[in-house]
Amino acid sequence: MTVAFAACLSLCALVQLKDADPQRLDIGERGNVTVLPGQLVETSNHRVRTVDQVASAVGEAGFLFIGEQHATAAHQQMEADMIRALANAKRRVIVGFEMLTRPKQDALDLWSLGSLNESQFLDISDWQHQWGFDYGFYRPVFEAVRELHAPAVALNVPRDWVHDVSKTGYAGLPTSARLQLPVDLYLGNKDHRKVFDALMGGHEMEGVTMDNLYAAQVLWDEGMADTALKYLERSPNDPSNIFVVIAGAGHVMYKEGINYRIARRHGGKGITMVMIESDGPVTVSRSIADYVFVSPK
Repeated sequence: MTVAFAACLSLCALVQLKDADPQRLDIGERGNVTVLPGQLVETSNHRVRTVDQVASAVGEAGFLFIGEQHATAAHQQMEADMIRALANAKRRVIVGFEMLTRPKQDALDLWSLGSLNESQFLDISDWQHQWGFDYGFYRPVFEAVRELHAPAVALNVPRDWVHDVSKTGYAGLPTSARLQLPVDLYLGNKDHRKVFDALMGGHEMEGVTMDNLYAAQVLWDEGMADTALKYLERSPNDPSNIFVVIAGAGHVMYKEGINYRIARRHGGKGITMVMIESDGPVTVSRSIADYVFVSPK
């Protein structure tokens, strides 16, 4: 169940489901924008942008949230290109990864310092069990991190926490887990619930209720937001810092996931980019993100 849940929310986030189209929800600013394969478009004005233009337009924002379709080579390459463009714009880039859980932070620290080769990193991070997708897709991103010696953060909470909550709600979390999370895991964001319901297509999974699945999704997003904010609390207060969050599109679209959780805790301004794979033009709600990138299939 956990694998299917993760796949639906992260991999299939931008696939139209029969009950609602997650790409065209009535949330936020009205209107649609059409993006052609190969284009990176600013949704507010429908203009095609380059990564350098985006890096410049980000301005003083403290976060860039990038929502990917997992194991999609053009998306991971775009992430690497954005990291380098931000560095070229004189930003101190910090990269947070959904792909690794908090206990694997040491592996990321060593990788950023250049103290591990690729084989050692894959072994120490337990990549195969932590993420499972072919590392080759993600190599450009991790190479950009190591090249820049950029701080990197293992954002995700232990997966058994999400699994337990999906089964029994927050009551299923052990005290040891609760002590590592914010007290208020707020469930009242109606727009976020609208996104979640559209992504799930109204289909419950065997042995769980939709409310528990939603609580698990909130835990997932809140946990990653909490990791990012705690990292920044322990970091030098450098105005050039920009924290790049890399996660599945379902965790950031409409700015209602990790980005909402960070903003709710007064974490600072953020810019959101959502990436889609398509062999033809894609029409999305303007409010789905500040920027939309469509990669050809």
